[in-house]
Amino acid sequence: MTDYNDSSKRYENNRLNLQDLESAINKGQEERLKQLLTNELFDELQKSAFIKLAKSKGNANIIKLLEDTPATP
Repeated sequence: MTDYNDSSKRYENNRLNLQDLESAINKGQEERLKQLLTNELFDELQKSAFIKLAKSKGNANIIKLLEDTPATP
């Protein structure tokens, strides 16, 4: 039997993960960002947006972490 809430839960979890990543970048939380990036795979557009946000905050370590994170085309 299919659980139709499954896709809804996956979408919600992904949305929350992206919010957590954005929050960690904004707050300069490098260790938290490392933890969040271990289970995340971005597409190029998401990765680019996070790098742009990190550059606006001026944290070189976070920028490097994001640039080194793999992304899907």
